[in-house]
Formats: sequence, structure tokens, C-alpha cells
Amino acid sequence: MKRQEAENIISGNLKKIFGFALKRCRTLQDAEDLSQEIGARSFAALLKRDDISDPDSFIRAVAHNALSNYYRDSANFMVGVPLDEVAELVEDPDAEINIEADTGILKKLRHEIAYLSKTQRQIVIAYYFENRRQADIAKALGIPLGTVKWHLFEAKKELKRGIGKMRNTSELGFNPIRFSAYGINGSTGTKNTEDMFRSVLTQNICYCVRNTARSVNEIADALGVSPVYIESEAALLEENGYLRERNGKYETTFIISEPSTELLKIQNDMYRHAAGIFANELFDELTKSGILDAPDIVCRQTDGPISLETSPSADRNFLLWTLIPYIAACSGENERKSASISFDEVATIRPDGGKNIFKADVISTDTVYPDNFVYMNNWCGPMWNSSGRNILWQINSEWTDHAITVGSRYAEDSMRVLSLYEREEDGPLSKDEYAWLAERGFIKTNGDYDGNFKSSWQVVLLTTKEINERLVAFGDQIKARHRDEFDLMKKQYSDAVLAGVPERLRKIAEYELQYVFNCDGWFLLHCITALLENGKLKPPTEGQKKSLMTLIISEK
Repeated sequence: MKRQEAENIISGNLKKIFGFALKRCRTLQDAEDLSQEIGARSFAALLKRDDISDPDSFIRAVAHNALSNYYRDSANFMVGVPLDEVAELVEDPDAEINIEADTGILKKLRHEIAYLSKTQRQIVIAYYFENRRQADIAKALGIPLGTVKWHLFEAKKELKRGIGKMRNTSELGFNPIRFSAYGINGSTGTKNTEDMFRSVLTQNICYCVRNTARSVNEIADALGVSPVYIESEAALLEENGYLRERNGKYETTFIISEPSTELLKIQNDMYRHAAGIFANELFDELTKSGILDAPDIVCRQTDGPISLETSPSADRNFLLWTLIPYIAACSGENERKSASISFDEVATIRPDGGKNIFKADVISTDTVYPDNFVYMNNWCGPMWNSSGRNILWQINSEWTDHAITVGSRYAEDSMRVLSLYEREEDGPLSKDEYAWLAERGFIKTNGDYDGNFKSSWQVVLLTTKEINERLVAFGDQIKARHRDEFDLMKKQYSDAVLAGVPERLRKIAEYELQYVFNCDGWFLLHCITALLENGKLKPPTEGQKKSLMTLIISEK
């Protein structure tokens, strides 16, 4: 046969040759190697023959011959376990097949295996890809042989359906979201929440089921990720209380807020107006009343070294930076006591010992922030920790430089601060204990530990229960005067928030909305911002940032 005629025959059969190889091979590379072998052998044989009336049948015979040789010579092929059952998933090699589609069949098959249940996936991989006998698989998994056979039968049906299905990957598959902010209300456990959501995958799994419950396979489709990875991450999130599984589908146990431009404007306008009223009135009343000179308000913060002979007097600006957000957070106690939803009703008890409400925010790329929007940068708090004798109250913000960070050790470190504070009332601490406190900005020392020595606490101290009550009363009175106005603003905002919350999470949102204008970080932030904008508060010095917005309050 002439070369041109032989080339035409081979070219016309390339799709069939590749389909034949793909059906019988373990890997795409094996299929490509076998296809090349069949093509080369067929071409060489055609050149030597002029009596071939049926080229298709001739090439098929050459292909089977090449396959036999390849099975014998290559360890890469599965010997002893035919692929007949899986091969049914691939189009007949004698039919017209698109090569591009054909090269993707094996990939699609392996992709679909990931969508099987864990048990079916183990059995299919062991049987078809590891060449293990069904009886051995049954023994290894501790299940009857009949169960293995049933799973193989069901898996084949699932794989057939999967291969014929068009899986629709959502935009999350190529444009994943990232939490713009997240935090907790309540006590932390031993596990740092940051570690749980450090992965973009875990964030997107939760985002995918924020409004609608989805199965592992549905989440995988939406994210364009193998279900194998979704399966383990979703199980971990459920174990730690961030997801809940019902009827084979997952849903979040926490709110992922994705505020619109309109909602952000309502929020910003509300807080700006309410905080402007409250903070300015509180500033004026505190500075005019003379209460800042009370002997049971102690503030000895200084940027320089402390003196062995005298103690510095209170810096009014530093003092107000701490007292104003504290009073804003603690006033309105009567409203909190009358709250219809308790913390215990909505908090999650986590396996690491934490009991808290987790919340995350996602800001869409097309969200436009309103003019004069106040951003919450590095804000955390307010945070309370009590020893029974004293309370440590603290806020982390863009203006502070606290060495104590919120995480698994925050509560432990806070209790140590209180313990050392209480112990020092009875006598000097050790050198290491003073050093630990000084490193975190709570204290300054001077002198020789073995001789002339002085320590000075750098945070604001409320040394009696009475002074604490007097300070908070200022905030109570202001909020009472403006209650009707504040309630009206709050209702408009609450209605807008609840409109975007799934019904199953509505109670959590309602709980948090009870505390708007009270122990509410956004309200405290706006109070500070309002006073900075009108010049009543001055920015803190660099030396003040370690101890700023930190109080130790006596409960006696």
C-alpha cells in the first residue's frame, strides 16, 4: 500500500485507536503510549500489504495484538482485574469519539470517584486501582463480601450518572470570598479561632452554606473542589460548632454578614448620630463635674521613667480615652437585664472549652462605602475578665499597642494580670513578674529590686465599687434622656439587619441587636471618633498606646 493511503487510514482511525486504549488503560499516559504503539504497528503493516479490504477490522486486530503484548511487557497496566465494569462508562471505541473529549474522560472518571461516599470511594479505589480482590477488601474494611459487591454495583451507577452530569461551579470556584472581619462574643477556649479560619477553603465552605443547606457534593460543585477535601474540612467545622449537619446537608451555626451599601449607610448614620450625642454630653459632664479628681480614680501613666520619690498626676486626655468607652459600654444595664433573649440561649459550647457567638463579615467587591464611613480597624472588645475581687476591662483598637492579643491565651493572661495586681497589694512581686507586667504595658518600675525600688501601674484604676457606680450613672442618665430617639434609630437599623438573616439564625441576630448603643464595639468606636473629630479628645502619644483603654476595677 502506498504511504499516502496508509497515512489517510491511520488519520481516519486515530479517534477510535485512542478510545480503544483509553478504555483499557489505567492512566492517561498509558493510553497515549498504547495508542502510539497501535498506530505505529498498523502503519508499518499497511505499507507491507495491498490486500486489505477492511482497514477498520485490520486495525482492530492489530490493536488487540498490541494490547496483549503491552499487558505482558508493561507493569503499568492492571493485570488480573479487568476494567470492564468501569469501561462501560466510556464510549465504545468503535464509535466516533471526539479526541479532546476522550482525553478528558479518564480525568472526569477520577473526578467523579471523589463524589462517592467514603466507603464506596475506598472500595472502588481498592478494586479498580489497587487490583485488590473483593474478599480482601471486605476483610480490610470489616464488612461482608456481599456488601462490597453491592457498593461496587451502586458506585458504578453513581459514576455513570456523574459522568453524564454537567456540574455547575459557582463564581466561588474561581473568585473565592474572604472574611473581611470576624470575631467572637463570649469566652474563648484553648483553640484559636484564627487557626480555624486561616484557610480560604474553610471560609468558602461556610459562605457556601450561609443561607442554604448543602451536601458535601453540592459544596464541592459550587467551589470547584474535590469532595474529598470538603468532607474533612466540613467535619472539622462541625466538630467545633461552626457547621451543623442535618439530613446529610451542612449549614452554618453563625451569621455571615454581607452588608449592602444601603445597610452600611443606615448603620453609619445611626451610630454617628447617637454616638455624637452621647459622647459629647458625657465628655462635658465628666470634665465639669470634678469627678475626674476623685481619689479613688487612679491614673499614673507617664511616657517617661517613673520617679522614685513622686508619682505622676493623671493625664486627663489619657484618662478620658479609657473612661468614656468604658462608661458607654457599661451604662444601660437596666436594658440589658430586661433583654428577652439570654446569652445562653444562642451561644455555642465548643469542644475546646469556649462558649461564644462567632460572627463573620464579607464585603462584596461591588459594595460602595458611604461618605464619612467609620471603619473598625484592629478593633476587639470590649472585654471583661473577673477574679471576683477585681475586673480587667480592655479594648484593642487601631490606637492601642497591647502586647496581649485576643486568642486562646487571652483569658489566661488576663487572670494572671489580676492575680499579680492583687498580690502586690500584700507585698512586692518577683523580678520576673514585674518584667512580665512591664513588657505588656501594665506597669513601670524603677530602682534596684534588692534596694530602693518603686513600681507604678500605668492603666486606669477604679479602686472602689462606689466610684465605678458613679461613673456609669453618667452614661445611664444620658441614655435615659435620649431613649426615645435612640430606640427609633435602632428599630430602623434592626429591621434592615434582620431582613438579611436566615430564619434559623434570626435569634442570634436579635440577641446581638438588644445591645446596640450598649456593650457594642461599633458604638464605642463612634464615641471615640466623634470626640477626635471635634477636638475634645487628642490622639494618644506613642508611650500611652500600651496601656490605653485598659481598666482595673474593684468589685469590693
